[in-house]
Amino acid sequence: MEFTEGIDFKGKDCTTSAFAGGEYENCTFTGCNFSGTDLTGVVFTECEFTDCNFSNAKCKGTGFKEVFFKDCKLTGLNFSIADPFLMVMNFTDCYLNLTSFYQLKLKKSRFINCNLQEADLTETDFTEASFTNCDFKNAIFENTILEKADLRSSINYSIDPEQNRIKKAKFSLPAVTGLLDKFNIVIE
Repeated sequence: MEFTEGIDFKGKDCTTSAFAGGEYENCTFTGCNFSGTDLTGVVFTECEFTDCNFSNAKCKGTGFKEVFFKDCKLTGLNFSIADPFLMVMNFTDCYLNLTSFYQLKLKKSRFINCNLQEADLTETDFTEASFTNCDFKNAIFENTILEKADLRSSINYSIDPEQNRIKKAKFSLPAVTGLLDKFNIVIE
């Protein structure tokens, strides 16, 4: 397996040429296109991705260890099939629409100014995670652990307190009304 350390990749288009598998450590990727790319078994450790497109990339067994995404498009990415061992990911200004985090442990993860519309957050552990200015329109919260999570500045979530663990989670008005959606009541 090839090992690459400390390299800056700029403008790499993996849709036209094969992406070399292996391990990447302390690398930065700027303006790279991974859309639809097969990243099976690739390991990213302490890597930073800026302005990259990962839409519909295949990440079966992919390692994301201490990875930071900024201004990235990750639409339709299925993180639930990635390697969960030592997985740590943080996101700023990212599009995570239709992304699946099913059954992952993402404790203390940071999501800042992210769009998580229609994302699958089922059975994900977001204990102490921070969601700053995130949009959860039609996102799926089912048996999700949000204990001590901070959603005070996030919007459009619909979370059933009886189906999710929200002890000591932080919410704010008026978005907190999303905790009452299941009752189909009118709040004025």
